[in-house]
Amino acid sequence: MQRALVCADRTLDLSVPRIMGILNVTPDSFFDGGLFIAKEKAVVQARKMANEGADIVDVGGESTRPGAQPVSVQEEMDRVLPVIEAIHRELPVIISVDTSKPEVMREAVKAGAGMINDVYALRLPGAVSTVADLNVPVCLMHMQGEPRTMQQNPQYSDVIQAVRKFLQERIVECVNGGIDRTQIIVDPGFGFGKSVQHNLALVKNLAAFCALELPVLVGFSRKSSIGAILERPPDDRVFGSVSLAVIACWLGANIFRVHDVAATVDALKLCDAVKNSE
Repeated sequence: MQRALVCADRTLDLSVPRIMGILNVTPDSFFDGGLFIAKEKAVVQARKMANEGADIVDVGGESTRPGAQPVSVQEEMDRVLPVIEAIHRELPVIISVDTSKPEVMREAVKAGAGMINDVYALRLPGAVSTVADLNVPVCLMHMQGEPRTMQQNPQYSDVIQAVRKFLQERIVECVNGGIDRTQIIVDPGFGFGKSVQHNLALVKNLAAFCALELPVLVGFSRKSSIGAILERPPDDRVFGSVSLAVIACWLGANIFRVHDVAATVDALKLCDAVKNSE
């Protein structure tokens, strides 16, 4: 696996675990919806995450929580572009844009984003060619169905095989469409069309995705599977989220998409130190 990603004017070294801080500039995201929809509050939060050790800030303008409704291209751009521009001016972090829309991808990179994080894995018309033109890293995530319906009794005969096959097919499609393979990240999509047992199986078998020899991103911060096991609400899932991050780090994941940056940074530094000790 390559040891670095070229993110426009910034580079992400992958020789150690990297933290992607979640910044939702939406009114309806499942945990932080409405908290950072004002640009000034979003920039303050980005600054806080950067100070706590975030390497990437992932800016999203359309909620993908279960049951979420889509927003227009213009509304999504109105939410994310001013925030991306402000963060890029002030902070040295890499900015990721969490979007599936080619138009938003293009404008976000112009505004300063150096990475694209797409829950649809570039399946929307024009997305592959857009990313090929932009030449920035892209995260391809697996999702069964779409946000409005994905958690309505998801079914798999073999969740590991199904998710791995999907990601392999998307990698081939992207490379054939002109995207440099060394700029692709994969994400099994915890919580996106999966039951609690599906999510546990994905964590336990993370090696199947690391074997694709591409950087692996994981995102289970404060999600409902943690709540189901621990019987805790989203506000009280920090320890569970950090625990899963440590397990995933031990099993080979590279990038960790989280709400709780400081706690995850400390935990993963210790995990990585033990993992690489003599």
